[in-house]
Amino acid sequence: MQPNFTFKQLLRNPNHMLAFGFGSGLAPFAPGTAGTVAAIPLFLLLNMLPAELYLAACALTFVVGIPICGASAKALGVKDHSGIVWDEFVGFWVTMAFAPSGWIWLVLGFAFFRLFDIAKPWPISWVDRNVGGGFGIMLDDLLAGLLAAASLAFISYIIAPLF
Repeated sequence: MQPNFTFKQLLRNPNHMLAFGFGSGLAPFAPGTAGTVAAIPLFLLLNMLPAELYLAACALTFVVGIPICGASAKALGVKDHSGIVWDEFVGFWVTMAFAPSGWIWLVLGFAFFRLFDIAKPWPISWVDRNVGGGFGIMLDDLLAGLLAAASLAFISYIIAPLF
């Protein structure tokens, strides 16, 4: 069993609060999925930004996530604690960066991102095994987000001519 923080500890440390997705990473079952669900309201806010600012926010949250996730993992003495879900937030936001509008695309984006994040096809599996620290924690979810975004783009390309 992995060591864990309590919500009270998260409240005392803003770094851990962010790494644990405002507490969503404390979910006793499927914390990565809980973290992705928690990322949806913030996505809906970010999605109101012009595309350039949305992409800048994705880049900034990725870069800031490296030390945030790395410090929390180090404090817990593990490589990538399952409760660290900031990477899920950013990965989901990347998934949705160019997605068409509508709830069906939100659901599909969520499903594709979780699929790639859990299944970890190559090159995600290689990164997960071989890249450590905060960069490794963030990079595998960035790749899952890019694969999920590509999947959404492919489906959109196939479906668009039908309407």
